[in-house]
This record gives sequence, structure tokens and C-alpha cells, in this order.
Amino acid sequence: MGLLDRIQSAKSSGRSHENPQSEGEIPEPNQQESKGQETETPVHSPPRSTPTATYSVYENAEVKNLVFKYILRERKEDEIEDIVPDLDPIIDEIISENEDLPPIRNRSALIEEITNDLTGYGPINPLLLDEDVSEVMVNGPNQVYVERKGRLTRTDVTFRDNDHVMQVLEKIVAPLGRRIDESSPMVDARLRDGSRVNAIIPPLALGGPTITIRKFSKDPLTIDDLIRFGSLTKEMALFIEACVQAHLNIFVSGGTGSGKTTTLNVLSNFISNEDRIVTIEDAAELQLGQEHVVSLETRPPNIEGKGAVTIRDLVRNSLRMRPDRIVIGEVRSGEALDMLQAMNTGHDGSLATGHANSPRDMISRLETMVLMAGMELPIKAIREQIAGALHLIIHQARLRDGSRRITNITEVQGLEGDIIVLQDIFTFRQMGVDSNGKIKGKLVPTGVRPKFYDRFDQAGIHLPPSIFTEQEDIE
Repeated sequence: MGLLDRIQSAKSSGRSHENPQSEGEIPEPNQQESKGQETETPVHSPPRSTPTATYSVYENAEVKNLVFKYILRERKEDEIEDIVPDLDPIIDEIISENEDLPPIRNRSALIEEITNDLTGYGPINPLLLDEDVSEVMVNGPNQVYVERKGRLTRTDVTFRDNDHVMQVLEKIVAPLGRRIDESSPMVDARLRDGSRVNAIIPPLALGGPTITIRKFSKDPLTIDDLIRFGSLTKEMALFIEACVQAHLNIFVSGGTGSGKTTTLNVLSNFISNEDRIVTIEDAAELQLGQEHVVSLETRPPNIEGKGAVTIRDLVRNSLRMRPDRIVIGEVRSGEALDMLQAMNTGHDGSLATGHANSPRDMISRLETMVLMAGMELPIKAIREQIAGALHLIIHQARLRDGSRRITNITEVQGLEGDIIVLQDIFTFRQMGVDSNGKIKGKLVPTGVRPKFYDRFDQAGIHLPPSIFTEQEDIE
């Protein structure tokens, strides 16, 4: 169905239509760019009534319908985007021909909404253009949240109804070659600009279509950014950089949204430009600056349920690609066994992430994930694989104030009996809360020098032993 046909279909049901701007990319800013206004409602507050916005998608719906009829009558499909600069005189003409129309309370907002429906992603378009917004969450037509600087807030953005949400959702997924309907009610995909989108619709989502878009950062964070944000100190940064350059196997653990991928990207950029790096991800997010990088991405099954390529498939294949380093975006299943075997068979310096609540919990989850590979291995053999493969676990957490911090840098010291021995090298010490509700604290050394310290000397890396000693001037 062509664009004009889709517009006509939407018009016949009394709804406006949104047209895909380009293949899955967040649209470029419009001339009348404006941002959805946020409320001060905290994420943990109970549901409230629909917020009152300065301009609503329900206003001037009849004018919008007439504008689309004009477009359908006067312009060809390939001229749709060219009509945007002419919207103002078109509205004047429509008003003059239809004197019984209700007054337009906010013309600029109306023009922007029509523009977003034509060339963008409808009501959430301004949020996607807002560089301070890192994530957009649509919980049905009347609840749209954003994450801004680590905090979730509800916006005044609304859709007309569930059908309006579905129209925008279809615009997002259709250019990606994906579909979402009752027979396939979930989609997880990567947009052309790298942003990740997850969507789930009724009957699985009881409150209406739900969309989550994690925006892709055009300028990836650096180690200096993490120091400035207080995620770690300069001494910890030196230590982490030395660990990567000394080819230690490092696992980044943490909860959802704790910043694991950001930290993994920072670690990956410490890898030598001479190494051949193979990255493996469900949705490509890593932005490595080295020259010799091969990026692999999984593939979901097709409509018939065939053709899927998993993380485990790619890990196995990567071993035949002569990698110096393997970087896995997230380990969540049987690929853990293949990753550990790779780390134990000459692929030192590999990096990966996984979901866990603590370094100890990450070890337990790795044991479970290895068992998911379908091989009947005794638990001690699994623990020997883990203890022999991993050198360091960097644990991330999202604190109560929304900040993301590295809370533990933990050495995997080996196996004693049947127990994997872990030793914190640095831990986060909380030192209160300031007047703005921000948690105060920093990573401090535990006073323990890691057992792999000699590997720094072997790699020609000078790391002063003093960084493992707590200094007196902690603030």
C-alpha cells in the first residue's frame, strides 16, 4: 500500500497518518523543533490522570483531517515532504473555505504536529530530537516517560488513542523489515542510526501498545567522562586501562540500565589498534575507534520461525575468524560456555557483560548459563572453567538518585576447593546525600594488591602500587 493509500485509509477511519521519514532513522530536527515538557512526577509515584498539555493531539483534529484531504487531492506521493513549508497557507485556505471550524488555539503547535505526522514519529518526535533524552518509553496513548540525566519523568506528550500509537510503531518497524501484529506481538530491533527499539502490543501488553526506544549516542562516552561524572576515580581509570592493555579477561556485570554497555565501550577503546577485534551483539551499540574491528549482530527468526542466528552461533563462528579480542555485548545463555572456552584457549583480553546484582551473583549466573548450553558438566568443572577464564569483574549499579556508578572492581582469584574466590580491589563507599538528593561517595581501594599484578610488569605497564592504598583526603 502506497503512502497516499495509507493516508486515505487513515482518513476513512477519522485518523491522521504518519509517513516513514527514512529507513528506521530518528528524523532530523524540523524547523519548528520543540521538546515535550516534563512534569515533576517521580517514576515511583502512583498513576495520575492524563496530564494537561499546552497543546493536545485531540485539538483541531478536523483541521488536520482537511489538511490530509488536501494533500491527497493536490500532491503526489513523492511530494509529501515538500508540502511542509506550505502548511501555513494551506491552513489559511482551509479555514476560509470552512467557516464553521473551531478556532485554532495554537497554530505553531498544530503545524508541528502535522509535520511530525508526515515526516517524523508523531507526538514523540520532539523527544527523539532532544539530545538530553536518552530513553523514551510509551506506556499506551496517555503515558509517555523519558529518561533524562538518569532520572525518569513523565511528559505531557499524549497520543490520540491506541491506533495512533500503532501507526507510529508501524512507521518505526516497517522500514526495518519487521512486522508487529497479534501473531507477532513483540519486536526488538535496531534502528538505522543505532538506537534500540523494543515494542510489545496487545494481547500481551494489557494497557495498550508499549514502545521503548533507547537512543544511540552519537558521541560515545570516554573514560574522562566517567571520571567527571563520578563513576570512578583517576586511579581506578589507570587500573582498568592497565588491565585491558595487559590482556586480562574482564566481565562487566550489573542490572538493566546500569551502564554496562557504556563501560564496555570505554574498556574496548583501550584495546591496541594492532589487535583484530570481533564484537558480537544482539543489537549493535558498541562504537570502537580502532581500525581492525569486525562487528557481528544476531538475527531474529523470520515469519516462519526460521533463520535465527544467536549470540552462541556468532561466538562459535568468531573463533574461526582469527580474533585477538572477542567483545560480547551481553552473555545471557549457553554462549557462556563458548566464551569461557575461548578465554581459556588463547583469546586473553576478551570482554563481555551480563546481568547480575553483584560480582558473586554474576559467578552464580555464569554457572547457570553454562548449564543452559545443554552439556552435562559437573559443577566443579564449570567453576574451574570460570576461575581459569576470568580475571576481573567490574560491577555497575544504578543508585537511588538515578546515577550510574561502578560499585565493585573485583578480582577472580581462583578456585579453593569447590568455591570460586573473589576479592574486591576497589569498592564504592557511600558518604551521604547532598541537598539535591544526589548520593555522595567514591570508589576506594581495599588495600589488596591483585594476584595478577605481575602481568602489568610482563606487559611493560608501570602501575604504581600506591593506587591500591586508600588516601587520606577522601571527600
